[in-house]
Amino acid sequence: MMAVTLRVNDREYTRTVEPRTLLVHFLRDELRLTGTHWGCDTSNCGTCVVLMDGEPVKSCTVLAATASRYAVRTVEGLEGEQGLDPVQLGFAAEHGLQCGFCTPGMLMSARALLDRMAARGSAGGNPLPTDAEIREAISGQICRCTGYTTIVRSIRWAAEHSGEEAHP
Repeated sequence: MMAVTLRVNDREYTRTVEPRTLLVHFLRDELRLTGTHWGCDTSNCGTCVVLMDGEPVKSCTVLAATASRYAVRTVEGLEGEQGLDPVQLGFAAEHGLQCGFCTPGMLMSARALLDRMAARGSAGGNPLPTDAEIREAISGQICRCTGYTTIVRSIRWAAEHSGEEAHP
C-alpha cells in the first residue's frame, strides 16, 4: 500500500491505495467521482477520459500514483460558478447524447479541444474548430448509439457559444 495525493477538480485528496491502482478506480472508488465511466477494459472506448494538465487521457491507462504530478479534471469539474460549461449546454441543445455512457469522456475531449482553440484564437487564429478537427479530437472515443453527427454538432455549438457562458 502507498499514500497517493491527487489534485482533482481543484481539490487535493490523499488516499492509501495499492501501487497498481488505476486512475479510473481511484476516481470512482476512492473519491466517488462516478461521472468518469469505466467501459471496455482495453483502453479502446474512451469513456474514462479525464484531463491531466488540460490534456485528455484515458484514465484506465494511468496509474493513480503517476497522476499525482498533474492537475486532474473530471466531468464533475466542468460546471463552474456561473453554471454549466458550454460543452454541457451544447450536448443538451443539440442532442449530443443518447444513452449517456460515452458522454463524460466526450465532454472532456470537447473541453480540451475548445481550450486549444481558444489559445489559437488568442494567438490571432480562428478559434472555431472545423468538423474535421472536432472528429479528430473525439476519435479516441466510441459511441455505440449515435452516428456522431449530433456529437459534432454539439461541440460546434459549444465552440460558437463559449464566449457567452462562463467556464472554469
